[in-house]
Amino acid sequence: MTDQITRPAAAPAAGARGRAAAYARLAKLDIYDYYIGLPLVWAALPPALRWEPGTLGLLVLILAAEVATVAAMVAFDDVTGYRDGSDAANYGSDAARRRLARKPLVAGTLTEAQALRFAWAATAAAAALWALAVAAAPHRPLWAVLLAAGCLAASVQYSWGLKISYRGCQEVFLIGLGIGWVLVPYALLAGEAPAFIAVQAVLFGFGPMLFGLYSNTHDIDGDRGAGRITVAATVPPRLNTAFVVALTAAESLLITGATLTGAAPWWFSAVLAPVFVLRLRQLHTGFVRGDILRARRTAIRTHRLTVALLFGANLAAPVIAGALG
Repeated sequence: MTDQITRPAAAPAAGARGRAAAYARLAKLDIYDYYIGLPLVWAALPPALRWEPGTLGLLVLILAAEVATVAAMVAFDDVTGYRDGSDAANYGSDAARRRLARKPLVAGTLTEAQALRFAWAATAAAAALWALAVAAAPHRPLWAVLLAAGCLAASVQYSWGLKISYRGCQEVFLIGLGIGWVLVPYALLAGEAPAFIAVQAVLFGFGPMLFGLYSNTHDIDGDRGAGRITVAATVPPRLNTAFVVALTAAESLLITGATLTGAAPWWFSAVLAPVFVLRLRQLHTGFVRGDILRARRTAIRTHRLTVALLFGANLAAPVIAGALG
């Protein structure tokens, strides 16, 4: 496959500033959608715990660990996508809309050797930072420590080594990483993860998974050519549409079901009402109007709005409860 695709010869960025910019694009530092789980964690903590010495420091340390983890994951993914030609296929025909510069190997601003060195350095940094975060945490539930280690290992193996995103596990990974990155920080700070925190963690994980499904729908041809097994690349278009609709509906059922069963407060569904509307809009844009990339952008904005709504509601909840009590 690689030999069949013409790729630009690497022309590394000149100067320290140019190299730094290329590495920042390799690490996808402009995509922060996994990191916004940490403000959500902070807002969901008991009010007194939010301001305890060390809480903000630990969250900053975990943020650094998460950034290093994602940097390793996406750098390995770019190397694999460059080698098998999928990035050239997926970005080459739509470079203007998808910003080809975000793929520095395809764009020719970094060499494969530079990207690999960066990926391994980021992996080492992520492991060290996660170990330091666990050591500094006031609580260390075994399940949370194991979950943190699992998230790191799976991230590195996403497109490298075991290549789990090529083996039909991409969708599970995307939601799983989001869940882990809410549950782990909360448990390290509070020592437990109540049902409502688990609900918010799953809802947070739905965000990256859903906008990932739109990416996969756009990338069908490139992923098939590279042997990357995703639902979109494996099933007929109508079944893929049904799959995206079903998972979108599952998110809505989670919100309403958590409220009805008492796992979430009474305000949960009401606060997230705009999310229902935006999810319907992105389905219409992507699968009725056929503009998958626009629908993906809507899905990203919906994820960010979901976190913002939950952030504000978590902060306001004790005040509302006190007023009603």
